[in-house]
Amino acid sequence: MKKELGHEAIYDARQLGTPRMLVLGLQHMFAMFGATVLVPILVQGYGLPLSIQTTLLFAGLGTLLFHVCTKMKVPAFLGSSFAYLGGFETVAKLDAGKYAGMSGDEKLAYALGGIVIAGLLYLVLALLFKMLGAKKVMRYFPPIVTGPMIIMIGLNLSGSAINNAATCWWLALIAMAIIVVANIWGKGMVKIIPILLGVVGSYLVALIATACGAQLPDANGVMQPLVNFASVSKANLIGLQQFVIAKFDVSAILVMAPIAIAAMMEHIGDVSAISSTTGRNFIEDPGLHRTLVGDGLATALAGMFGGPANTTYGENTGVLALSKVYDPRVVRLAAVYAIILSFSPKFDALVNSIPAAIVGGVSFILYGMISAVGVRNIVENQVDLTKSRNLIIAAVMFVSGLGFSSVGGITFTVGGAAVTLSGLAIAALCGVILNAVLPGNDYVFGVSVEGDKSADLGSY
Repeated sequence: MKKELGHEAIYDARQLGTPRMLVLGLQHMFAMFGATVLVPILVQGYGLPLSIQTTLLFAGLGTLLFHVCTKMKVPAFLGSSFAYLGGFETVAKLDAGKYAGMSGDEKLAYALGGIVIAGLLYLVLALLFKMLGAKKVMRYFPPIVTGPMIIMIGLNLSGSAINNAATCWWLALIAMAIIVVANIWGKGMVKIIPILLGVVGSYLVALIATACGAQLPDANGVMQPLVNFASVSKANLIGLQQFVIAKFDVSAILVMAPIAIAAMMEHIGDVSAISSTTGRNFIEDPGLHRTLVGDGLATALAGMFGGPANTTYGENTGVLALSKVYDPRVVRLAAVYAIILSFSPKFDALVNSIPAAIVGGVSFILYGMISAVGVRNIVENQVDLTKSRNLIIAAVMFVSGLGFSSVGGITFTVGGAAVTLSGLAIAALCGVILNAVLPGNDYVFGVSVEGDKSADLGSY
């Protein structure tokens, strides 16, 4: 007998029949889609040509790899991580040493190299979790360190959101309004995909305005249609992805690798959220060490060949809660759909036709939400800011992260090579070191489920 969707938990979707399983997979694909393609769109805005096709390919492949690493037990989708956006922007702005005069194409390869190393750091943490236990390891990464890191990721990006939105404020405000309405008053699936709805809704408005003759000046001051389909008409319907082989340099690695601290907290938050939603303790079985290995390998694989870092997606956890179908098979179907979409250059061009103002409006909300998640991480873990040690850690991290970012970080020479430490890297180092040496660290991982979930950048 077939069970009714949304009424009772279903752990084996095969009992629903193949057609309903295929539709559930599509629902998961729509949930991840808006945020996953938004990352390469934003990174392209920084001047680094990150491909939408390649991003979708490695989201699908990364999800399948994650499922293999976790014994096919965890119903998680791996999409593009927002945590590394600040790193991409920082690498794009590097202009010292070997980066002086370097093109965006070349800088992208080095940024991807940093992502590969960041992914491999997950494996180191997984090994430590396995050997020492989560509580001992997490003592060095408490919310007083991870919270300010997440806050600064959002704040450091705020300028680019304003610049994009300023190209057409009325269109940016429409995108923002749709996201706010969907997020606050939306029901069911509408509440789960506010980013996708914000992009699609404002894009439809832009299409109508274009049909009515709306134009905007391009970079050279020449008036162009609000939505320009020139590249869409030229693109092939089917074609291969644009692979970029990662290159490695100390400066780019030092920009990207420390962000793994915030990204790993996001991962732990997501796994906690999925466990809470499904009623299965995935932190114990298959184990947090296995989920970290899956996420780390997926991130390293994507970075090696031209994709952004991956992370488990809160949006898809929302679909699990909505449908009550907890079978990982339906998530793997979404991964297959993403891989299929990645073979269409025309689809890539269509997504790239989205006006910069829409990107600005969406990122206006997104970057602020990332910072708000950092605040939530501190609040829900009940960090005591009356303690001098906590105030000092947060103060030093904020000034280091924001102050050094405003001056391009610190550049020094090692063995004749120029090495740059970004503001986020300096803040991460300061936070971890101060937390280790200052007395009074009383954080214990795993005490609060809500606290563990609060670093989830995908849960808005």
